[in-house]
Order: sequence, then C-alpha cells, then structure tokens
Amino acid sequence: MDYSNKELAYLKAKTRVEKLRAFYTHLTAYIVVNVAISVLKILRNLRNGESFEEAFFDFNTSGVWLFWGIGLALHAFAVFGLPIILGDNWEEEKIKQFMEEEKSNNLNFQ
Repeated sequence: MDYSNKELAYLKAKTRVEKLRAFYTHLTAYIVVNVAISVLKILRNLRNGESFEEAFFDFNTSGVWLFWGIGLALHAFAVFGLPIILGDNWEEEKIKQFMEEEKSNNLNFQ
C-alpha cells in the first residue's frame, strides 16, 4: 500500500487533529466534572458545620483536581510536548519504519 506525500501529509494532519480533539475533550470533562464534584463536596462539608475555608481547602475536594490534573498533564505532554523532544518528523519516520516492516513481513509470508 503506497501513499503519496500528499496522502501521508493528510493522514498525519488528521491524526494530529484527532489527538488535539481528544485532549480538549479530556480538558472539558476535567473542568466540568471537577467543578461539579467540588461544589457537591463543599456544600456537603458546609452542611456538616465546616466553614467555607475549611470546606474549600479540604484535601478531599482538591485531591480530585490534583490527581486527575496529573493525568491531564501527562496527556498534554503526549500531545504537545513529545514532538518538541523527539522532533517534528519523528512520527513520520516511525510511520515509514512500520510501513517498511509491514511490507517486508508481507513479502516473507508469500
């Protein structure tokens, strides 16, 4: 299966857009879900007699933001940071490598 340079560029761009969309979806879910969780926990803590500061700065409230935030940061690094470290054409070189391996595997089985 041979791809032209234009097709490879399109597939590369499409993959990058899909990764960006997945990251922004993850970011949106992070914000919406954590705001909802935080509001519910703060309200619960206020009903239990805590002050607003105690309820707001409770680790159970901020811990969710922290741990999910670590996962979000890793996702962001995979989308935005990895190309900086590995280079822009790393992905293209890997694609070519895998295509060549696939081609040689197909020749070995024939």
